[in-house]
Amino acid sequence: MILVTGATGRVGGSALAQLWDKGVAVRALVRDPGRAALPDGVEVVRGDLADPASLGPALDGVDSVFLVWPTLAADHAAPEVVATIAKQTRRVVYLSANGVSADTTEGILGSHAMMERLIEDSGLEWTFLRPTGFAANTLGWAPGVRAEGVVRWIHGAARRALIHEKDIGAVGALALTSDGLIGERPVLTGPESITQIEQAAAIGHAIGRPVRFEEVPADVARRAISADLPPSAVDGILAGHAALVANPEPVSDTVPRLVGRPALTFEQWAVDHAADFS
Repeated sequence: MILVTGATGRVGGSALAQLWDKGVAVRALVRDPGRAALPDGVEVVRGDLADPASLGPALDGVDSVFLVWPTLAADHAAPEVVATIAKQTRRVVYLSANGVSADTTEGILGSHAMMERLIEDSGLEWTFLRPTGFAANTLGWAPGVRAEGVVRWIHGAARRALIHEKDIGAVGALALTSDGLIGERPVLTGPESITQIEQAAAIGHAIGRPVRFEEVPADVARRAISADLPPSAVDGILAGHAALVANPEPVSDTVPRLVGRPALTFEQWAVDHAADFS
């Protein structure tokens, strides 16, 4: 039995669906079972990673966990959650992020670094998936695309190797069902590094009408994201986008090498999510 957390999200949901399609016994941890739209037959158990005491029923009889952490929001519970998982299972595949290092202490990457350290010290078998930017993060552009056909954001020339959530899920499913990635930190990317202007154009092609990119000042972007994140995380996001203009996100061959097919393009992701922008 494999427990999938974040099962109603894009990455967790993709990992769960691919495990289910392989005939693997999966259980979904969700906060509200009544609102969980999951494949028929998947066992759904109520629980909250921010409340370690709620995890007992979800972990009963579980061999491995696909762990999507509610970064920053549940960091106070992290040591107890990892200890609880380690008592009842043998393996964790953790959704981390590219750029994490032992010296990282601040913001979102600092949260991931803390989780990696806790899992390493727990005695669990582990794999840390380190994807680059999620293609799904561009869903934040959807309201502007729907209303005006415009993406208003910073650094249109920033190049990213955005990854489709299906590719993260595919590698996660592999790490959960075979032993080849134990103790590994695979960096996962899309197949090409494209500018944000090109991303907007790809969305337009997918929905059948032009979408243009309009550059905005950094302070406008800061106001747009500061309501949901602490200042250190906002600073990291803005600085990261600026750096990607001169130093594009590199592309790795990890996804095709592991899953035996080409990594999915951003254009394919846009087609798969056209309804979100229409």
